[in-house]
Amino acid sequence: MSTEVKVPVLGESITEATLGQWLKKPGEAVAADEPIASLETDKVAVEVPAPVAGIMGAYSVEEGATVNVGAVIASIEEGSAATATAAPAAAAAAPQPVATTAAPAPAAEAAPAGDASDLPLSPAVRRLVLELGIDPSKIKGTGKDGRLTKEDVVAAAKAAPAEASPSAETAPAKAAPAGARQEERVKMTRLRQTIAKRLKSAQETAALLTTFNDCDMSEVIATRDKYKELFEKKHGVRLGFMGFFTKAVALAARDVPAVNAQIQGDEIVYHNYLDVSVAVSAPNGLVVPVVRNADAMSFAEIEKAIADFGAKAKTGSLTMDDMSGGTFTISNGGVFGSLMSTPIINPPQSAVLGLHRIEDRPVVRNGAVVVRPMMYLALSYDHRLIDGREAVTFLKIVKEAIEDPARLLIDL
Repeated sequence: MSTEVKVPVLGESITEATLGQWLKKPGEAVAADEPIASLETDKVAVEVPAPVAGIMGAYSVEEGATVNVGAVIASIEEGSAATATAAPAAAAAAPQPVATTAAPAPAAEAAPAGDASDLPLSPAVRRLVLELGIDPSKIKGTGKDGRLTKEDVVAAAKAAPAEASPSAETAPAKAAPAGARQEERVKMTRLRQTIAKRLKSAQETAALLTTFNDCDMSEVIATRDKYKELFEKKHGVRLGFMGFFTKAVALAARDVPAVNAQIQGDEIVYHNYLDVSVAVSAPNGLVVPVVRNADAMSFAEIEKAIADFGAKAKTGSLTMDDMSGGTFTISNGGVFGSLMSTPIINPPQSAVLGLHRIEDRPVVRNGAVVVRPMMYLALSYDHRLIDGREAVTFLKIVKEAIEDPARLLIDL
């Protein structure tokens, strides 16, 4: 009996995806709920599980093809009897639908155990391989059926520098003559295409404006240094700066609600909650998972949520629920060394706070020039909704809360 494999529901308002990679070949045995393909949507990569146990049948679409929710992408022959119609290994490599009339090839022979070069990679492992620049064919997999795990890739990356450096140095000379001009064309991922469209749309639709302020980080740094060990010991997570800024944003948004609102048609929607989108770097681009009800969370809850999102982003395991919603964004370009920037809002939000690197600079305090750890703050906002006075007031409240963290505790 043959069972169709269909594109699952991918989330609210998402109707199509790109078939990123087949994880199982025709003729291979699959277990129920085992991932057989990966899909790339405009937000995250998701895996398609096998609806039943059996033998993988023919593909209906190629890798890289656009598929709609509910579309049939493959079939599975249920039960052990399905091995009689398994596709040969040669046909398995073809991206188009393949015939199943040739002599059967046992699933166990599709790839020797431990040989990662002939085995598919899960989306999480594939992204880690690309991020670390590791050749998967040179890694011995320790997972099921010899598949690579994230631990295998990380271990190979640690051992790679000493072995890879000689070949890396000679590669350019072998690839092309000295002075040769080369080009490489790589198709944009669906995520990168969506990022490009949304950012361009924000510039064309919103009346974007950015206002700046600077912030003395002395008190926050002193508070963090004083309590970071006790904080980590008690809560199991490091005390960073994002918790302070999230709390400061919640305080400022209460007094300037327009920054936490959005325009819908000819109406302004004000939110009585704060869902903070935190910009996180991922292998395929910038993503913005959402810390929900951040205004009601403790420092520990905020730091734990952000740490979890960062780990998920690196392994490509963020879900649609992680990414949906958000009423305000905080983007920390300082972790990459940015001194100043004009961040772009994340529609339909109306404002984004940009954080930058901390740098010792001379400032005047009580008539004397002193050196302080300073950070530039940038608030980009939609001028259709937020006036300049409101934007400046918002930044001033954030600045005062960071320079005097006690304000966060006594709600000033």
